Amino acid sequence: MRARTSAAAIIACLSLAACDGREESAIDNLANGANAAQVENAFRAEARSVMEPLAPPAPGTPGGLPADSKPVEEEETVDPKGPQGAAQVVQGYYGLLEERRFDDAQDLWNDESAIGAEDDERFARRFRGFSEIHANVGAPGAVEGAAGSLYVVVPVQVYGRIAANGKPWYALRQVTLRRANDVPGSSEADRRWHIESIGPYVAPEEGEADNAAGNVSEKP
Repeated sequence: MRARTSAAAIIACLSLAACDGREESAIDNLANGANAAQVENAFRAEARSVMEPLAPPAPGTPGGLPADSKPVEEEETVDPKGPQGAAQVVQGYYGLLEERRFDDAQDLWNDESAIGAEDDERFARRFRGFSEIHANVGAPGAVEGAAGSLYVVVPVQVYGRIAANGKPWYALRQVTLRRANDVPGSSEADRRWHIESIGPYVAPEEGEADNAAGNVSEKP
């Protein structure tokens, strides 16, 4: 059954490719002994090469990260409990989404949050409309405290490709992370940064701290 499915997919691909000549290379591959999966993968790679390139807006331009955003620091000396430690969690989260490791990505959410408590299948389903997911992580805001918890907001430029039509997709988000303050009775897990919410990016007003409460988004 699997072989028939792959063969059918290749036939469909060849029909679509007839308009631009890419069927010739696929036919050559079949003639040279490549199996169905190899031909299908090669064909998809060729198709991606002629798609509109992904070109997320530059920092400081409309749709881009704030102009003063700096790359997330990778040094081992970064304090995991500080704002850069929170930004590294965000970078790891989108890296897992890029690798389509959805179960591992969900583990970075607060278990008691709406999305952290979701069924695994429901969580993964929200990302399956994208054939590619990438992100540029901006500079984290200041750590804010409230009721025994600490919060930090990290801006993220998310971009990818819509699976249905191959079109690029761009969005500016902010990820709110939370951890327990270092108080007696809190566990080591409680004192690690977890994602609390992801919502549309809101530029902080001059002289005001970022709001720790974010609206949950149904998009990456």
